[in-house]
Formats: sequence, structure tokens, C-alpha cells
Amino acid sequence: MGSADHRVVSRQADACMPTIGLLAASRCCVQHRAFAITMGGMKHLTSILIVAAIPTLSLPGYADDLATSAGRHRAVSTFVESYCIDCHSTDDPESGLVLEGLDVAAVAASLPSSRADSDVWDKVVKRLRARQMPPADYSKPDEADYDKVLSTIESVLDDAVARHPTPGRTDSIRRLNRAEYRAAIRDLLALDVDVESLLPPDQSGHGFDNVTVGDLPPVLLNRYLSAAEKISRLAVGGTGLSPGGTTIRLPADRSQESHVDGLPLGTRGGTLIQHHFPVTGEYEIQLRLTRDRDENVEGLREPHDIDFLIDRDLQHRFTVKPPEGKGYGKDDTLVEAHLKKRFRVTAGPHQIGVTFPQKFASLSEIKRQPFDASFNRHRHPRQTPALFEVSIVGPFESEGRGETPSRQRLFSCRPQTDAEPDACARKILAPLIRLAYRRPVTEDDMLVPMRFFRQRNDTDGFEAGIEAALTAILVNPHFLLRAESDPSGIEAGEVYRISDLTLASRLSFFLWSSLPDQALLDLAEAGTLHQDEVLVSQVQRMLKDERSQSLVENFAAQWLYLRNLDSVRPDMRKFPDFDDNLRTAMRRETELLFESLIRDDRSVLELIRTDTTFLNERLARHYGIPGVIGSHFRPVTVTDAQHRGGILRHASILAVTSYATRTSPTLRGNWILKNILGTPPPPPPPNVPSLQDKAAAERLTVRERLTLHRENPACAACHNLMDPVGFALENYDAVGRWRIFEDGQGVDASGAMPDGTSVADVSELEAGILSRPDVFISALTEKLLTFALGRGVESSDGPAVRQIVRRAAEDEYRFSSLLTGIVLSPPFQLRISE
Repeated sequence: MGSADHRVVSRQADACMPTIGLLAASRCCVQHRAFAITMGGMKHLTSILIVAAIPTLSLPGYADDLATSAGRHRAVSTFVESYCIDCHSTDDPESGLVLEGLDVAAVAASLPSSRADSDVWDKVVKRLRARQMPPADYSKPDEADYDKVLSTIESVLDDAVARHPTPGRTDSIRRLNRAEYRAAIRDLLALDVDVESLLPPDQSGHGFDNVTVGDLPPVLLNRYLSAAEKISRLAVGGTGLSPGGTTIRLPADRSQESHVDGLPLGTRGGTLIQHHFPVTGEYEIQLRLTRDRDENVEGLREPHDIDFLIDRDLQHRFTVKPPEGKGYGKDDTLVEAHLKKRFRVTAGPHQIGVTFPQKFASLSEIKRQPFDASFNRHRHPRQTPALFEVSIVGPFESEGRGETPSRQRLFSCRPQTDAEPDACARKILAPLIRLAYRRPVTEDDMLVPMRFFRQRNDTDGFEAGIEAALTAILVNPHFLLRAESDPSGIEAGEVYRISDLTLASRLSFFLWSSLPDQALLDLAEAGTLHQDEVLVSQVQRMLKDERSQSLVENFAAQWLYLRNLDSVRPDMRKFPDFDDNLRTAMRRETELLFESLIRDDRSVLELIRTDTTFLNERLARHYGIPGVIGSHFRPVTVTDAQHRGGILRHASILAVTSYATRTSPTLRGNWILKNILGTPPPPPPPNVPSLQDKAAAERLTVRERLTLHRENPACAACHNLMDPVGFALENYDAVGRWRIFEDGQGVDASGAMPDGTSVADVSELEAGILSRPDVFISALTEKLLTFALGRGVESSDGPAVRQIVRRAAEDEYRFSSLLTGIVLSPPFQLRISE
């Protein structure tokens, strides 16, 4: 934004400052300023300069003369007439896709209908590339004809976009989602906050929760204000804090029979908590144990010790034992009454551990039954006690703010005389505002924070003033919203290159889900960030930074549905060993594989097939892989006989695409079509019946039941695509275990690729996917581009996607080549004015 825009915002903020108190002032200002961000402030660039500055898209086949081009266009029309019109005529077209009367020459000639035609041709390209058109039971062209037609259509689409760059419309204003807000606070204030307790859940669009709207309704605004006030207190460390509490409750289905990674060896169960203590002083920890349906402590047949640790140092050892003179199951309401302890701790982040020392000499520990999750699910007693929740209360006696990482980052100076507070406050606040607002600081930016500072400084002192100013910064729309302003004087619908500052924000929120750091801002302010060699260097630097872990937590976790694992609840009668420990291990295996591809910059094709996976003892036991001991994860080389490796064999993926009692070839096939092949089936028509329970009662297999389901013509079109792909994963049950029998019958894992090619099992399915790597890489690139831009991919993005895939192929499809290609692409660097 230009300085004029900042003055407009600041004047409105100044006008809305009432004199009735700090809180009311802050609420008033934010509510008015949230909608006062105006557009403009960047230099005008013509579309001619833009096209010259962006890497040129390759245009195969368009060096030919017009006669040859016309011949190619006619060949496409002949191909469509021969292979497509039967299903896609104007009379009841399959999936609503009409190809009758469509002429690729109209796109080549830029006729008025060409934009809509381009959207249709883009869908055709994806189906042809995956060989999904024509359907498997129709006659198909040979590979040479497929390639020729694809080359012609893609060349026409690429040429049309090169002549008329049309970046998709990205929302001018998008607010930070919860993950971005948490990361921004971490990078701004060195403070890790529990954002789930502060802000409401985000809505998702196109599969990602960073595709959000930009308004700030009053209810949400109040949540942001409350969060800002709490975060400011934690960062500064207010000494006037009254005792408060934080309670952490463990999942009911978590086993506590084995070691927890990060806790001392020789212990079992419990939990490890990262907790921020706002001030140095005295706090209290309170423990509760799990109880059965009669409210008796589970598993308490003999005395057990419980260790309380801070930063791995033992602070206190509790002992719990059954009431004297009473057997198990009698009244034990007072058993855990003494499980509380006052302790002193310095301000800042600390690890709190609570765990049970192993009772190696105890017969009950040595001979106890393996944990069965159905015990807890149906409220039967465990074999040994388990932790239910941990509460941390305080501070009771504050000894001062201490030197936390947040305070070390904040207080770069301290006033030595009464004349110095303003100068020192400006020195503290200006760098914060630059990082928070992602641009150079203007004098207008300083007005409201300094006003808040002076009010509190006059009454409560310097640090209270900084706390108030920090609250004002954290509720400012320039922090909460990602605004992309059109250059002043530009006409609506004109394409232009985004500013270097906007580019810095796009880059940092893509790779880090957070604010640009000082290095990015320095390059942006110098006007050099947009240079290709500079961008490539920055991508490499940022991927080596630990903040790139956000690509795992925010991109991969949503793309692969890992976030859905929390809602996976297999039927405990069929899968009694499933528990939260296994759920967590499933997720971690997939995260670590994706993380290793980023860290080592390997080919993303290893997501499909690899001989290395990441296991701990719990997951290895689930997979039947011996020799993996301990709770920590480590890379493990697997053999073909162990049936593990790529993500299609990961229990995480197999579980989120199953039902509670059985597998679902339909869900699994749909997941592969959407996320691996990039060709999702159309939504089902209304009132389609589900698989009938009657069929299950007749002991039909899932395959037989789906065969009956496909007899309904309304169901067949989609299921003929999804089910054959999903059948190839039938050797894995609903929790991802390998099986060759189901209910006494041999498992049939034969299936087919969408092009009709038969596959015998998951190995052949992987081979089929890898036989056309560009299909998978295109699908992954579109997912990454959606995440990077915060909008769905459009047909006008197709040429850029194809260029990214071609260049990545030259670099063995390394992960960095995809990310670099996206950052250098027109959709990432261009914008269309509103």
C-alpha cells in the first residue's frame, strides 16, 4: 500500500479514538479500520512488460504455418467426434460435460467464447492425460493419437494464455487463519500460544483452510481482541496476574502402558506438556487419574509412583495406593486427593512431564495383559493406573517477570530518565510493526500504538505501556489481514506484476505459513526480491529453515487428509487394539516421509514408491515388522514381503479412507482420483442409495455389494472409476493392517487403473501411477498452487502447471523444483485488478 492509504487508515483510527478507556478505544478502532484498507500505491505495469518479464511458456507445435495448425485443429475435432461425442453430446451429457460443437480453433483465434471453451478443454486435457477418456469399456485411440491430440490442445491453451495473461482472481483481503496466526505470534514475539483456545475453527475451501474470506465480523473481532490482550500479557509478563488455570486432558483411548517419547527411560505412560509460565513464581500442579464407570481409579491394585518433572528434572514423586483394608472396586474417592504440588518455576516456556516409573519387579507389571482399547472405551478397568488430566494453576506468588525469550526480543532498550520513555518505546515498537505489517513503517503506523503506550505508561509504567501498544498492533488489520492492493491508476481487469513486498508475503505464507522475516523484507524493500536468481536463493534458504515444517503440518496434513485422523474411530469390537497411540503413530509416519523429502530434497515420486518408512515400536508391531524397539521414530528399510513403503501403504491413509467396521474401495478410489491423479469424479446425483445392510446380512463381500450398487445407472458412472482403483488396496484392512483373508474368505485385490489397465494389487497400482509420472506431478502441483495462492486452480493456470511439471522432470521431480517453479510462475507473480 502507498503512504496515502496508510494516512487514510490512520486518520480513521484517530477519529474513532474515544476517551472512555483503552479497551473501548481498541475495539472501536479495529472495527472501523478492518474495512478501511484502500487499494493502490504500486507503479503501473503494462501487460506487455509483464509478459516480457515472466519466464516464457514453451509453445510446442506453433512454429508451424497456419495450414498445419488448422490441420491439427481438425484432427482434434475428428478425435472428439470419434471418441467423445457418444457420452458428451448436448443430449444428456456425461458429468455435465458438453463437447459437441466445441472447436479448439476458437481458443486459438481468441474468439469471445474462448474463455469458457478453455475451461472445458482444460478438463478434457486432464481426462486424456490420465487416459480416463474414453471410458475403459469403450474403444480407445492408440498412445500416439493420445499424445498428438494432447500436444495440440495444450499448445493452443498455452498460446492463448501467453498472448492474454489471465491470472486467476485472488481475494484482495484474506485474514490469517489459525495456523498462520500462531506462527506469526511465534516469529514476532518468540511465544507459542494455544490458538485453538483463542480463535474459532477455520473454514476450508478447495481442500485448504487458508482459502478464507477477509471480513472481520464483530464476533470474530472480539475473539481477536481477547487473544491480543492475552498474548500481550504473556509476552510482557504482567506481574498483576491473578491465579488462573490450564487443564490438559488426555484422550480417553490413549494407552499408557509403554514409554512416552521425551520422558525418562524406565517410565511408562503419562504426558509431556510444553507450557509457558508468564512470570517467575509459585504454581501448583494437580493430577487426576482415569476412573471406571463406578468412579473408582482404574488399575489401582497395588501402590504406584507418579513422577512430576520440569525440563526432565524430577521435582516430586507421588505415590497412590488402594485405600487400606479395602479391595479393588471399593470406595476410593480420596485416593488422588493428595496429587497436587506447589512448585517454583522461572518465567518462560518449560516442559512439564508426568509419568509412571516402571515396576519391573512387580508381577502385575510383568504379566499384565496387553492394553486393549476396548477396556477404556467400554469403561472397564485398566490393568494399571493411567493419567486422566493435568492442571497447572497460578501464579500464587509472583517474583517478577524474569527474562523470557519474549521479553528478550521485546525490550531492546529501557528508559533511563523520565524524558526517554517515548524514544525507547519507538525503538521497541517500530521493528515489531515492520515485521507485523510486512512492510516499511510509516509515521501514521506509530500513532495509535504510541497513544496506547502513553496512556498506560502514565498510569502503570513503561512495561504496561508496551503491553498496551502491543495489543494495538495485534488487532490492527495490517497484521490480521493479508491485503493485496491494486496499483493506483490501473484499470479494472488489467494484469500487473505484484510488488516485491506482496511477493515477500506470498512467499513466506506459502513456505512458512508465517510473516516474512527481516531478510525477505530487506530484499523486498531494496526492490530485488522479484529477480529469478534471488527468488531461487530465498526458496532454498527458506526450505532449510525449521519453519518449513509448516508445509508438513499445513499443506501435507490437509492434502493427504491427515487432519481427519482425529475423527477416525474404528469399531472397538472389530479392532480392539486401536488407540490414540496408534493414531498418533500413523500420522507421524506420513509426516516424517514428507518431511524427509523436503529436508533431503528428494523426488516426490518417492511418496508413491519407496523402500524406506518411519516407524516406532507401536506402529511396527501393528505392521508386523520386527526389530523396532522404543517409542522414538526412526527410518526403517522395508522389503516387498512387508508390504510397506509409499503413502498408499500407510495406515494413516488407509484408515481415513475406511469406515468404522470395514474398508471402502469407493472412499479409497475417490481419494486417489482426487489427490494423486487430479481427476476427481463428479459429485453423486441426489437420492443415490447407499450399500444396503441387507446385503451385508447375506454375507456378501464388499466387492460383491459394490457390484450390486453399480447396477444402478446413476451410480455406475462414478463407481466405475473409483471402485476398481480402490480394490487394489483391499489387502489392507480398515486400520491399515495387511491381510490375505477376510471373514474366512481370500481377499481379492485385483482392480484397474482409470484407463482400464488391470492391476493385481497395490504394487501394480503404484507401477501404473508411476508409468505416467506427469499425471501425479500435475495433481500435486495444482494442490501446491492452490495452497500457495489461497484460491482454487483455474484453467488459465494450466500452462503454468504444465511448465512447472516439464521443468521439474528435468530435475528428477525434486521437491524444491516444484516449489521453485511455483514461485517463479505467472500465477504466483501476477495479479488481475478488480
